[in-house]
Amino acid sequence: MGGFNPQSSGSNRVRAHRRMQPNLQPYVLTKDGTTSNVLVCTRCRRTATKSAR
Repeated sequence: MGGFNPQSSGSNRVRAHRRMQPNLQPYVLTKDGTTSNVLVCTRCRRTATKSAR
């Protein structure tokens, strides 16, 4: 995802480009009795735990 660095927007209107990276965290995924360690974003972790209930 792209955006602009908020510290660089001044009176000269030159804005520095900035890339926003996803917040990836390790997660143990269990599927069909097999477990695997994967990197998922925090929103995906939250959705996975909500659907498991």
